[in-house]
Amino acid sequence: MNTVWMTVAAYLLGSISFAVISSKLFGIADPRTYGSKNPGATNVLRSGNKAAAVVTLIGDCVKGWLAVWLAVRFQEQLQIGDGTIALVAIAVFLGHLWPVFFRFVGGKGVATALGVLLGLNPWLGLATLVTWLAVAFAFRYSSLAALVAALFAPFYYGLLFGFEPQLAAVFIMCVLLIFRHRKNISNLIAGKESRFGSKNKDAAKAKK
Repeated sequence: MNTVWMTVAAYLLGSISFAVISSKLFGIADPRTYGSKNPGATNVLRSGNKAAAVVTLIGDCVKGWLAVWLAVRFQEQLQIGDGTIALVAIAVFLGHLWPVFFRFVGGKGVATALGVLLGLNPWLGLATLVTWLAVAFAFRYSSLAALVAALFAPFYYGLLFGFEPQLAAVFIMCVLLIFRHRKNISNLIAGKESRFGSKNKDAAKAKK
């Protein structure tokens, strides 16, 4: 029973879209109406409002971290196994991708995935973050950085902890993240992908 309610709670937590919330708080256009139409920090940044983008990034990351951290923290008290922690990790990520509160239209999951990895182990999250930063600063493509980090995350987990149930969760999460970036992959190949931090003219014109 604990496994069921924890998984459902994680999904509902993941369904909270900080991109939409922060955009309303800062009085800017809904991120689902401009740019990539992705409710995530990178697209919010295209509005030119850095504060809203930071709030989005932190909020999406924290919800992923919180769900997993609580499961790990109370694992013994609730008598749950590693399999439940893996399910919680996947559930909060799925909530971000397909949020029940926003008609199942969610983000691509980069920040939430980072939060999940940090919740599983800080070193795992840090290694993945460093990979993202290195690629992002070298090539200025947020999507490329996310894709490379996603490819390395399961490798980092296996290297640090070996084959555990959480490794399966990390692998599934990274496969889904790559799937959500399929349009970005096409744009990268075609040379049409927007570089990190570029503003979108539609964002300034769009109404809340």
